[in-house]
Amino acid sequence: MSKKLAKNFVKKIEDKLYLSIKNITDSVSFKLEKVLTAFSNSHLNVQHFSSLTGYGHGDLGREILDKIFADILEAEKAAVRLQFVSGTHAITASLFGVLRPGDNLLSVTGRPYESLEEVIGLRGAGQGSLIDFGINYEEIPLNIDGNIDFLAIEKALMIPRKVIFIQRSCGYTWRPALSMKMIKQICYLCHKIQPNCICFVDNCYGEFVENEEPTKVGADLIAGSLIKNLGGTIVPTGGYIAGKADLVDKACCRLTAPGIGSEGGVTFDLNRIILQGLFLAPQMVAEALIGAEIIASTFNELGFKVLPVPGSSRNDLIQIVRVGDPKILSIICKSFQEKSPVGSFLDPIPAPMPGYENNLVMAGGTFVDGSTSEFSADAPMKPPYDLFIQGGSHRSHIKIALIHALSKLFQAGLIKLPQNG
Repeated sequence: MSKKLAKNFVKKIEDKLYLSIKNITDSVSFKLEKVLTAFSNSHLNVQHFSSLTGYGHGDLGREILDKIFADILEAEKAAVRLQFVSGTHAITASLFGVLRPGDNLLSVTGRPYESLEEVIGLRGAGQGSLIDFGINYEEIPLNIDGNIDFLAIEKALMIPRKVIFIQRSCGYTWRPALSMKMIKQICYLCHKIQPNCICFVDNCYGEFVENEEPTKVGADLIAGSLIKNLGGTIVPTGGYIAGKADLVDKACCRLTAPGIGSEGGVTFDLNRIILQGLFLAPQMVAEALIGAEIIASTFNELGFKVLPVPGSSRNDLIQIVRVGDPKILSIICKSFQEKSPVGSFLDPIPAPMPGYENNLVMAGGTFVDGSTSEFSADAPMKPPYDLFIQGGSHRSHIKIALIHALSKLFQAGLIKLPQNG
């Protein structure tokens, strides 16, 4: 009975979202055409699917891969490397690559995502953080509504800043993700006051959500993960950096070594998977966005606070639900795990995670370990118990997991569902 009520409730939600779903679906063609054009311009062919061994010097497949990503991201240069173990690693290489002792790093989006706190040196000591190497760090808190404080940025730019750090996605904070319009305004202001500063964007969770990327609207350098949006849910590991050619080269020197830079690093004959994932990515991102809209509308109607709110513009894949109750949070995560394709029998329990301050509860039995683009939910175990839901390769899977969670919550007496469907 509870499953039928939940199923009918979600169906009504989806029916109401017809126009939003149609708009998201219609946007796929533009993004896919960008991918196809980049493939065509590079003369991609089957010989580019193989890679070399050893140093990887002169690897034509890797060079084609970099060119395609640069074209799609509208950047001077890109480096796509399986040697990046995560988006955090790609971001770290970028920051260490362009910053030098005595330089000033300024975050204009408040405190960065938790996994970067030890990279910067805000937590931990003696591990070779940016602060350990003499990099000065400051951050500008967001406004009370979670938006950018442009007046504070102008004031902060009265002293020289080498890198302006911009986090596109919300991280583990209750704030809207940044739109391309907002990123363009930030980059314009920073370059107007300090023409030589480097505007760097953490692009994780944002690729293919809008029609443009940060490198098109003023960012000098961006970085992200291949087990998120651009990997199309099938790439097994890796990350990318893109932007101005000299900055990409400096970041690659941090990944490999000075003198080697982007000229080394084999791709382990995974070029086909990376390129096929990129081909699938626009559709996969659209499915995840549709799923996020359904989740937002569902929990909103049940009386929970959500961000983004239903019908608003989406600028990344993350949907936040302010659960407010650790028991409800636990049931949702357990339900999502039970409807995962891998590890459905596992029980998500809060546990420490390298790079994070608080214990995390994470649900998501994914084919690629840690691939939040497949469908996952996680939360730091602290009030107000915000749940961060992201990804989903197809909306049907998201709806199945959502219906299961609603049914469990209804059975536990924690929510009410309409009896008439």
